Amino acid sequence: MKRLLWVLPLVLTALVLSGCGGSGNSESASSEGNDEVIKLTYAFFAPAGTFPAVQMEEWKNRLEERTDGKVKVELFPGGSLLEANNMFDGVANGTADIGLTSTSYEPGRFPLLAISDMPSGYANAKSASHVTADLVEKYPPEPLKDFKIITTFATEPAYIQSKVPIASINDLKGKQLRIAGALIPIMEELGAAPVGMSQAEVPEALQTGVVEGYVSSREILKDTKLAEMVGYVTDYPLALNTFIAVMNKDKWDSLPEDVRQVIDELNREMTEFTGDYLDHHVQDSIVWSQETHDLEIVELSDSEKKAWDDRLNAMQEEYVEELEKEGHPAKEYAEDMRSLIEKYNEEFK
Repeated sequence: MKRLLWVLPLVLTALVLSGCGGSGNSESASSEGNDEVIKLTYAFFAPAGTFPAVQMEEWKNRLEERTDGKVKVELFPGGSLLEANNMFDGVANGTADIGLTSTSYEPGRFPLLAISDMPSGYANAKSASHVTADLVEKYPPEPLKDFKIITTFATEPAYIQSKVPIASINDLKGKQLRIAGALIPIMEELGAAPVGMSQAEVPEALQTGVVEGYVSSREILKDTKLAEMVGYVTDYPLALNTFIAVMNKDKWDSLPEDVRQVIDELNREMTEFTGDYLDHHVQDSIVWSQETHDLEIVELSDSEKKAWDDRLNAMQEEYVEELEKEGHPAKEYAEDMRSLIEKYNEEFK
């Protein structure tokens, strides 16, 4: 009993002090809550060494540095969290906060972007990245209206990389070439015989003669050591792949204003970084392939280049007309695209 009488005043004193200091403690707790680290997850379907994944790493580092560690980003490349075929759905349902994918992996879903993905005379990846970023900003894709677009960039145009030299439409006739989905109608228009398969299957397909080459951007020559199996690159720029990174809209709305500001600043920075990085990487790949595996660059004659241009330009114009009839601003989009290509090709030549 005596012990209880001795403890009781201490308890009452503590309660009084707690009541008097309640506001201060609440502010302290609130302050501590505001200092909690914001964690973001970022998913991509290809391996960490690929150039889009290098972009992810750079974005993560810049965001974490500029927010003084207030934000931490966990990267999930290589399809470890989401694959290409469920990237947008996975970000929409919160499986990942951010997802990066190529719009050409979903044919028909991005009709206007399909125009600018066609062969259009892009000088390099940096020019293509800025053109597509400008177009996405001016013509926001309808399927992405419920997402926050984080950044946009593009590959360099794809090039034919083959076991035998291809310098004409006649050389292309019936050639079995591994093609990404969006390139199939383009290569059919040029007379090739496109073969659909994953990039991982290409080395064996080349060895066994299932394909005589493939169509891709040229960093792959070194990155996957395919220069050991193909000896020629035809110097004619074909289609490109547009990449868009999106964030879950609810997650975006939940972020503090200062964090959102940094993410917005990084949007065009990463367009610039990725295009520049890829162009340097491509040149390194070509030099390595020439010095290590005697890679040869096959030039088209002026008349042959015109023949390729005429076929592909007509194909693009026909597609623009179809979209215009469906109610899309396709002609305006194509005109803007051509002006931007001229602008950025000159700037980044």
